[in-house]
Amino acid sequence: MSESKPKTANELFDLSGKVAVVTGGSRGMGKEMVRAFAHAGAHVVIASRKLESCEALAAQVVEESGVEALPVACHVGRWSDCDALVDAAYERFGHVDVLVNNAGMSPLYESLVDISEELYDKVLAVNLRGPFRLSSLVATRMSAGAGGSIINVSSIAAVQPTHSEIPYALAKSGVNALTVGLSRVFAPKVRVNCIMPGPFLTDISKAWDLDAFADVAKTHIPLQRGGEPEEIVGAALYLASDASSYTTGAVLKIDGGVAYAPA
Repeated sequence: MSESKPKTANELFDLSGKVAVVTGGSRGMGKEMVRAFAHAGAHVVIASRKLESCEALAAQVVEESGVEALPVACHVGRWSDCDALVDAAYERFGHVDVLVNNAGMSPLYESLVDISEELYDKVLAVNLRGPFRLSSLVATRMSAGAGGSIINVSSIAAVQPTHSEIPYALAKSGVNALTVGLSRVFAPKVRVNCIMPGPFLTDISKAWDLDAFADVAKTHIPLQRGGEPEEIVGAALYLASDASSYTTGAVLKIDGGVAYAPA
């Protein structure tokens, strides 16, 4: 029996006719994933708290790639907003093939004892409750249909937390556990994987002391710099597409080598 012809790179990463939902999709890494999925042929659902930002990106995506783009206002920390987002996506497109749980937040605090119950709950809600609810809803529908791929976005804080991000780290370690758990619950039709980024120079980094960060990067990050938002795209396309057809329950570290590196 002759071997089948190997797929080309374009065939492996093709998302034509697929529908991808990206939370936190209007800026930073989420925005770059939205644009990459659209250029690979997927229709996109762009979700974030600010509808105007979603609408602006949707118009850009349609102009750039010609796919359909649905902007949806969604606060993923609210159960009802998650339900409404899923309903809106299925009402518009009839199916969802890729879900990216990218929305997140890590507010600053003075000390652990100064963290209010409200702040703690908000951090856990956005970073963990939202991915749990959205994944549960979408994976259940995927399992009843043609299957699909769920991509969670964690953080190296999950495995290497610093003093300034403890609640965030707790939530993101939960995201890692959620990834493995859901990959077993919804197998074999739904693949669930996780991207675990390190420091990326998104719009959030504008609040950093970038000169100080550059000095630290040279000694603490093996690649000696922060990541650029577009550098998340390769991993996202891999996990969303047939290129990763035998990959599930994986946590992929994209951090310039900083996690687990000697101090």
